[in-house]
Amino acid sequence: MSNQVLHVSSETIEEMERFYKDYLSSKLPPGSVFVAKLPQCVITAYRSGKVLFQGALGDKEAKRWDETITKERTDASATDAFYHRSFIGSDEVGTGDYFGPITVVASYVKKEQIPILQQIGVKDSKHLTDDHIVQIAKKLISIVPYSLLILSNEKYNTLQQRGYPQTKMKAILHNQAIVHLLKKIAPEQPEGILIDQFIDQDKYYSYVKGQKEVVTTNVHFRMKAEQLHLSVAASSIIARYAFLKEMHRLSEKAGFSLPKGAGKQVDEAAARLLREQGEEALRMYCKLHFANTEKAKRLVK
Repeated sequence: MSNQVLHVSSETIEEMERFYKDYLSSKLPPGSVFVAKLPQCVITAYRSGKVLFQGALGDKEAKRWDETITKERTDASATDAFYHRSFIGSDEVGTGDYFGPITVVASYVKKEQIPILQQIGVKDSKHLTDDHIVQIAKKLISIVPYSLLILSNEKYNTLQQRGYPQTKMKAILHNQAIVHLLKKIAPEQPEGILIDQFIDQDKYYSYVKGQKEVVTTNVHFRMKAEQLHLSVAASSIIARYAFLKEMHRLSEKAGFSLPKGAGKQVDEAAARLLREQGEEALRMYCKLHFANTEKAKRLVK
């Protein structure tokens, strides 16, 4: 288990609370602002500005919010001038949700399209409601070339049981989405490729080395990449849109609305599915290895 502590601004704590809105706990320790319970990390933010990250992914989540790193990254983006160049950007949605698939999107945004995307409201999806995301995504998909990949729950569970960590699945999906998009826009070439970083670059390439095609030329990995180029923000929005549509489809199949995230309401929904459709049915709805599965079984008993 990894424990990390950051001291951040009140504005960052507010941003974090929005970011983890689907994982918030109703039980708060004294002096705290929020508690977010992710599948492999518990985050507790205090009014003093201290934020405690506990769990296997504590290091990763802490790095996402380290303000020193963020400032260095912002300075680097100005130097590299990512924002005003024609880039492919990729991002994913659904990795922390018990129900629903992982959706990965790569989008190509030309520099002359940036004002158009700004006009329709493309920005960091964490600052957008799901209703806004749907509205923007419907416009986006007719403006920018993109590649969407959806990893179904059945396939996810099969890969996980074969020993694939989630980060390996994500790396393969990102690489495939970029490969598909490069073929779609050929012979045009982007000035660069920006991946919203979820793993060390060397580990990423070790995961994808067995793939038929691996993109390595002019690829950049950055945390909070959606703030550095609108191609990543666009990909995040389209990926969320696809995820929401899949959640709606799965909810219709289940016969009731499936909640997002991995909190208590998810445990209760999974328990209902167990009672109504049996344990085997969960394979098509959820990521079985999450702790929610065992919690749901206990609720049924």
